[in-house]
Amino acid sequence: MSEGSKTFREAVSEKFSRSRKPERDVVALGIAFAAMILFVGTGGKVIPQLVAAWRGIAVQPDLLLTNALILNVALIILGCNRYRSLHRELLARRVSEEEARRLADIDPLTNCYNRRSFGPAMERQLAAARENGRAVSVILVDLDNFKQVNDINGHSVGDRVLQTAAERMADTLPADALLARLGGDEFACSVFHAPSNRDGIERLAARLIDRVGKPIDTDDLSIDVTISVGIASSDIVDREQGAPASPQQIMQKADIAMYQAKKAGKNRQFWFEPSMEYELRFRNELESGIRRGIAKGEFVPYYEQQIDLDTGKLVGFEMLARWHSPDLGTVNPDIFIPVAEDIGVIAQLSESLIAQTIEDAKQWHPSLTISVNISPVQLRDPWFSQKLLKILVQHNFPPSRLEIEITESCLHDDIGLVRTMISSLRNQGMRISLDDFGTGYSSLAQLRSLPFDRLKIDRSFIREVHKSQASSKLVDAIVSMGDGLDMPITAEGIESGEILAALKRVGRLKGQGYHYGRPEPAEEVTKRLAEASLLAEDADPAPAPAERHSAAGLA
Repeated sequence: MSEGSKTFREAVSEKFSRSRKPERDVVALGIAFAAMILFVGTGGKVIPQLVAAWRGIAVQPDLLLTNALILNVALIILGCNRYRSLHRELLARRVSEEEARRLADIDPLTNCYNRRSFGPAMERQLAAARENGRAVSVILVDLDNFKQVNDINGHSVGDRVLQTAAERMADTLPADALLARLGGDEFACSVFHAPSNRDGIERLAARLIDRVGKPIDTDDLSIDVTISVGIASSDIVDREQGAPASPQQIMQKADIAMYQAKKAGKNRQFWFEPSMEYELRFRNELESGIRRGIAKGEFVPYYEQQIDLDTGKLVGFEMLARWHSPDLGTVNPDIFIPVAEDIGVIAQLSESLIAQTIEDAKQWHPSLTISVNISPVQLRDPWFSQKLLKILVQHNFPPSRLEIEITESCLHDDIGLVRTMISSLRNQGMRISLDDFGTGYSSLAQLRSLPFDRLKIDRSFIREVHKSQASSKLVDAIVSMGDGLDMPITAEGIESGEILAALKRVGRLKGQGYHYGRPEPAEEVTKRLAEASLLAEDADPAPAPAERHSAAGLA
């Protein structure tokens, strides 16, 4: 262990182990002192009489004074014993109080400062730095994937990982640095440095990443741990705010930088920059807006036409979500869907949109299908198929008109769960499409074993099908494979007549894209369908039960 780490630990230990001298019991001491004075007064008269009586040269001493002398002796003994007893009790109480105070300010697992004590300690550090023209940088450290370590190996192994990480950080930091465990797997270091020595802090952070990232051997296991590091310097934050920054403000900036390190792939360091704070503030506003928007019904379905390329006939729509935000305007799903998945509201959002979509589709001709995209997060819910069936039953909508689209990325998570979910949905009468096919996750074996009803070619291949021979051959191969597996094909991203002409030469396909028009809200779709006589009211009435029976008998 380095000298610096010893100095750090000794300083922490000494700070909390000093005990003040216990207060003295003045009452017990006063009684004993008064008894001694009385003993001297009475003893000076009684003791010579006792000695003379004992020698036989005097009469018996005064009985009252003798009793007073004996009482004085008893009081002296009682006072001294009481004083010693209370002294020991006060000392034990003082030690207990100091230990309780130490435990309140020190993390018991890692023996570092805790969140409560780190702020005041850093406040003193900042004051000393500003007096000497120096700066303090906060290095915020978060262990990557620590929850997974706990879940797989148990909390005892997790505790050992935290202890080892803290020891390695303490060994790496300079002698005058502070180290705290803020909670969970998050640590904070604060280090003195010259304002111009930013490179030195970066090198220190790099050493922390390297040393903490070495395998941790415990209980016959080797645990690989990496850390994400965010850094903020007091001089930079002071200049940004125009006033001396508090420890909490500097730590907040370091936390924002650490979030960026996580977002960029973990196991790396980032300095705080003001743009990071603006991005994080926008993200927080986005999260709050999404939650409010779901409650207020600001998310609405838009519909993109799906066309039979051979006949040019409209055969259905794909539902695409839009957010009519009062602050941001109309927001595309590429922005809000990932955030909704992160904050755990994607299921609520999706189910609301599906319910709206089904109500809209009930006004359309029964021959028109509707496709909806499902998040991988929803497929992990074992009750998803039951929830979807409940929505269909509540809105009296036939499952055969609903097509569920899942992306190839879902096949990379839990193929067994995906197979069960697909089978359950198909058993209820829905059809399943594999979306974004060709992006590299699925294999031929999976396509053969999973009961998909349709493949959708990713738009990145379709865009270049009329220009690139390679894209054209890939599309030909996918269509041929679909024919072999008896899976119809949908081509996404048809944006021009040239692309459409190239696809018509490939085979029988269903297609969609801006060539046929932009996605539209329900009101515009209703107008389009009314003009084409494709509303529900334009459909032929269903035959009566007896007629259906008769027709079946004739068949």
